[in-house]
Amino acid sequence: MTGPRRPPRSRRPPRSRRPHSSRREGVLLAAALALTCALLPPTLASGAATPRTSLPVIERQVMCVTCKIPLNVAESPQADRERRFIQGLIDQGEGEAEIKRALVGQYGPAVLGLPGAHGFDLTAYLVPLAVVLALVGLLVVLLPRWRRRARAQDARRAADQPTLAAPDAARLDADLARFD
Repeated sequence: MTGPRRPPRSRRPPRSRRPHSSRREGVLLAAALALTCALLPPTLASGAATPRTSLPVIERQVMCVTCKIPLNVAESPQADRERRFIQGLIDQGEGEAEIKRALVGQYGPAVLGLPGAHGFDLTAYLVPLAVVLALVGLLVVLLPRWRRRARAQDARRAADQPTLAAPDAARLDADLARFD
């Protein structure tokens, strides 16, 4: 008996009962890898050595202790002494953090361009942040009120507007049609 022929069966392995498990595992692995890279310090994450610091980079971040202005714009004998001190540390191969520590040790905390992140100096960071948050909160509260008031005024104006009589409205439409 020769009946209709069936096409040959493919020899694929059977499908997994949970087709999304490998995709889910891949997503979890990628998330874990991204989290690990985000938590590593930049030097370990990129695999590159830290670039050597330079005098202009440090000059922008520190102050002249006598002029009380950034070292990169100061022109005084004290500023020149600070620059020579920084250049000597750079020549010794010191990094940015070590140079700043040495400057604070030599000239005191006034040499740093930014206030400290502890004690009363912390207010230099917190006060502007508090002001911005207060202004955003004020906008969140007042903006809906302003919008409601504007809508109410528009509705009042629309109600106060006199309506045209039918013959006047027809004449106005005819005049406007002539100018189109």
